Amino acid sequence: MTETRLMHRVGVAAIEWLWTHRDGFRLEPDVDPEVGFLERFKPVGELALICKVLFREGVAGSKQARLARQLVDHMWRETLQGGQMLVCGQRTEPISPIPFEVYLPFRELGYRRPEVERAAVLNHRLDSWAAFAMTPTRRLGLSAFQRRFGLQPRPPEAAALETTWLARTPEPWTVEGHIAYDVTHTVFHLTDWGEHPDGLPPRIADYLTEWLPVWIDDWLDLQRWDLLGELLVVDACLPRPSLDARAWQGFADAQQPDGAMPAVRTMPEGSAEEVFDIVYHPTLVAAFASVLATSRALTELAHAS
Repeated sequence: MTETRLMHRVGVAAIEWLWTHRDGFRLEPDVDPEVGFLERFKPVGELALICKVLFREGVAGSKQARLARQLVDHMWRETLQGGQMLVCGQRTEPISPIPFEVYLPFRELGYRRPEVERAAVLNHRLDSWAAFAMTPTRRLGLSAFQRRFGLQPRPPEAAALETTWLARTPEPWTVEGHIAYDVTHTVFHLTDWGEHPDGLPPRIADYLTEWLPVWIDDWLDLQRWDLLGELLVVDACLPRPSLDARAWQGFADAQQPDGAMPAVRTMPEGSAEEVFDIVYHPTLVAAFASVLATSRALTELAHAS
């Protein structure tokens, strides 16, 4: 149980840091047009997704679950202004999928904004939405989100999957930064963020089972904590997760006393806003990995008894 306790502790500390720094999830309506108004929506949607996973898995303690619910409520009511900021974002960039992608996890948690839903239904009928330029992995994610919303995915998820790097199971030694993130997010979308591990096609699951331990060792040695955290999530999504003790110990040791997780090696320096923008994602990933790994470890323990 020592390793399970360590996994759980990582997630508890991460959620506490995210709650303490909740005002860092800020939107910038007056941002330079060259930067883009919708760029800062992504962290808000990621936070809602991770909190949804925490509620779903049911392994959080009462304080962790309460803070997660308060975080989601704060994001919806204060940061998104009850969804009005999503409406503004959709009006600013009418065919952008970002407002829909951010909205969906909130909708699944009980928050509603009819204008965003009407825009999603309208955009779904437009060829421009299906033709909107994005990476294959992002396209797969949008198809999965359409299905979860109740729309017919365009393109179908099976077709979107075939264009991704992971579906082709190429040479594993070519995995580096952006390819590694393509791998992890393809797994997230195929399994609905760990909810359905059986969503991984057997040939992909076999490929990951063989090569994931190598990638985990590589990124652990390089102290790439953000990517290591995502690979630990992938491990928890496999039919038989390894829950690598060495990797988890290194990951936990990198976490700061206040719960923040550096992206690479050690904590960055700079203003509070600059530091937040660098470490919010690895800290979110730490919470995500912790919840899934703790859930899988408890499941294995139950089966062993």
